[in-house]
Amino acid sequence: MDTYSVMREFADSWMLLALTVFFVGVIVWALRPGSAKDHRDTANIPFRHEDKPAGTEDGATCRKEART
Repeated sequence: MDTYSVMREFADSWMLLALTVFFVGVIVWALRPGSAKDHRDTANIPFRHEDKPAGTEDGATCRKEART
């Protein structure tokens, strides 16, 4: 058998099974019971600094003022 035929048979059988198991595993991992807090925290990232800008406490403004 040539290399192409061997690789084709492998891809048609075992690799398809491996990728299917990987896909199902990722779905199960994303929907696991303990992940709701992580998903909620990630979804709220854009709303963390609604009251004031994020750059006021990082020291970047202080360094700029110190140079002038």
